[in-house]
Order: sequence, then structure tokens, then C-alpha cells
Amino acid sequence: MSDMATAGEQGSTRNWTFLTNHAHVLLAIARNPTARLRDVADEVGVTERAAQAIVADLEAGGYLRRTRVGRRNEYTLNPSGRFRHPAEADRQVGALLALFTEEPAGDAVAGGARAGDGRR
Repeated sequence: MSDMATAGEQGSTRNWTFLTNHAHVLLAIARNPTARLRDVADEVGVTERAAQAIVADLEAGGYLRRTRVGRRNEYTLNPSGRFRHPAEADRQVGALLALFTEEPAGDAVAGGARAGDGRR
């Protein structure tokens, strides 16, 4: 994760991001609903145990549902879940998911707008 860190204008070397690990895990699962937690953990930059705890938090909060399919889990996200912080509690996490999982405009199929993505 050190390659994500940037020095500020005053030379600060503190590492921080705008999104939490919970958001990163939710986005990784949104991109690949059948991903192994080991792969999610690698993508996010946390341990597998941390990814398991985050998924448990997200499931308990109603943001995703875990279904066993053979030997793997498949995740279904709840885009209508609300953000937990009072400053954003009026917004749904689906907006965040759409922002970070939307296909680039050049890759979209003509006339193939997905439900809820705001394109007509």
C-alpha cells in the first residue's frame, strides 16, 4: 500500500485514503461477487482475517448477503443500504458502488445502460 501514499504540499508522509477498508472490501466484492476473501484481502491490502471481519460487519449491517455455492461464497450487495455516518446517512451506498464500478464510457455497449446507473 505504500505506493498509494502521496506526500502533501507541505511534505507530509502520513498515509491516508478517502475510503475506509470497509468501503474497499465492498467495492472489491461489487466488482467480483464470487471472489475469494484471500483475493479481496490482497486487493484491499489487509489480512484475510481482517477481510473476514469486514465482510461479517457488512453482512450484519445489511450491506451484503453471503450465499454458499459449492465450496465458495457468492455475495449479493444491497445498494439501498444507507451510509452510517450522520453526515451521509441520507445517501445510499449504491451511489458509491455506481461511482467506482461503472464501466468507462468507451466500454459501454450502445444503448446498454444498466438499471440505476443514471444513463438514459
